[in-house]
Amino acid sequence: METLTGLLKHVAGIFPDRRAISVSGKFDITHSRLDHLIEHAANSLVAAGVKPYDVVALTFPNTIEYVIMFLAVIRVRATAAPLNQAYTADEFEFYLSDSESKLLITGNDGNESAESAASKIGIRHVTATLKDVESGIHLSAVPESCSDSSAGDIVNDPSDVALFLHTSGTTSRPKGVPLSQLNLASSVKNIKSVYKLTESDSTVIVLPLFHVHGLLAGLLSSLGAGAAVTLPAAGRFSATTFWSDMNKYNATWYTAVPTIHQIILDRHLTKPEPEYPQLRFIRSCSASLAPIILARLEDAFNAPVLEAYAMTEATHLMASNPLPENGPHVPGSVGKPVGQEMAILDENGVEQKAGANGEVCIRGPNVTSGYKNNPEANKSAFLFGWFHTGDIGYFDSDGYLHLVGRIKELINRGGEKISPIEVDAVLLSHPDVAQAVCFGVPDDKYGEEINCAVIPREGSELDEEEVSKFCKKNLAAFKVPKLVFITDSVPKTATGKIQRRIVAEHFLTRISTAKVPKFGA
Repeated sequence: METLTGLLKHVAGIFPDRRAISVSGKFDITHSRLDHLIEHAANSLVAAGVKPYDVVALTFPNTIEYVIMFLAVIRVRATAAPLNQAYTADEFEFYLSDSESKLLITGNDGNESAESAASKIGIRHVTATLKDVESGIHLSAVPESCSDSSAGDIVNDPSDVALFLHTSGTTSRPKGVPLSQLNLASSVKNIKSVYKLTESDSTVIVLPLFHVHGLLAGLLSSLGAGAAVTLPAAGRFSATTFWSDMNKYNATWYTAVPTIHQIILDRHLTKPEPEYPQLRFIRSCSASLAPIILARLEDAFNAPVLEAYAMTEATHLMASNPLPENGPHVPGSVGKPVGQEMAILDENGVEQKAGANGEVCIRGPNVTSGYKNNPEANKSAFLFGWFHTGDIGYFDSDGYLHLVGRIKELINRGGEKISPIEVDAVLLSHPDVAQAVCFGVPDDKYGEEINCAVIPREGSELDEEEVSKFCKKNLAAFKVPKLVFITDSVPKTATGKIQRRIVAEHFLTRISTAKVPKFGA
């Protein structure tokens, strides 16, 4: 199966009556019913004038309407551009223009910011509503009687651009990443194979579906395995309903970012559930998981915690720790490459030996063919026949990848390179630290100095001095944060990622407006 659309049709044929999607407490949809709902919605898109290669923007919470419309858009050979519904009108305007969207689809409630941006730049807006599972999705632009339009004779091609996303842009303006049907199908196969996902599996979606982690690892890989997903009734993650949904729908695994694992863990410590499901594994990805948090999760939920490594440009998964039956999972490592080639290269493209740091580079059928309208970015990303991730790491002697940090986030203190991931892990091993993030700040003497922000555990009396003392005991002197900020929150992106640049700007503003580092646009 070279297309995701083909793979899902194939699955609907093999497992027609197995549960595909549930909306918690509302309804269950089988794989064959889902296939019918997608075809019905695809017909409506054709009737609404959507043509192959058109870009269709979608902004929804995690709802069934979104899942059906996303799959219907790619079924008609158009490109789905999912957008975070929390964007401002200005942000929507940038993303809608940059993706060259022809149509905006929202849920019945609409989205004021998205709609005003769309009308300002002349993009049509329609709503998608699923009244009941039998009658299918109603698109506001299409009269109920209009059933002559058919997507039946549209044939999907592996090279069709199915998904268009923007990178989160740690240093610069976001870059547009087109991903093809082949990219999606390859990634789904990789995720299914490394976690042995089958029709017996079930998960609850906790991450937003407008990014690759939730979309590929949570939703599409499950559907592609004939497995089941549950969407929370609230349309987003809720710590209060998470375990009751996991229990009710017999979940066998879940995937999340460290921030959410942390929330789930904190809740377990303050309000444990009477019982937890027996999980095959718990997966963590999108930001580094400190070994101490991994150990606490395994301890609390009695399941192996597998850390993985992914990025938008690779259609999510690049490497993962294996299931216990396939080998050890190593805390502090992101495991082994999955379904693609991976190498550690120096600046001249020379492959490095085990233990030596270099840039992590990949190639394979899951990797994007290049950023949209960005020859400069493509020139530096595709060098020596490899895609360059911008991450520094090394392979250990067992072939497990260890990440040191983003090239641009390594802290260069007077020529000594400091890995922020390493310092975070030390801070998090303090029993009174709930969350921690360190970052580089401009310094007259060393060029850059290291600072950190720490969120103490509830009820602890942790102060700056205690954090500094702990660091001095556990870190080389040059790695000890010079300034410690005790705080109750740190700024995060929509996907729960902590971007050090934004954290640095946030805390530096608090000391003196004169010292804010001038980063790229």
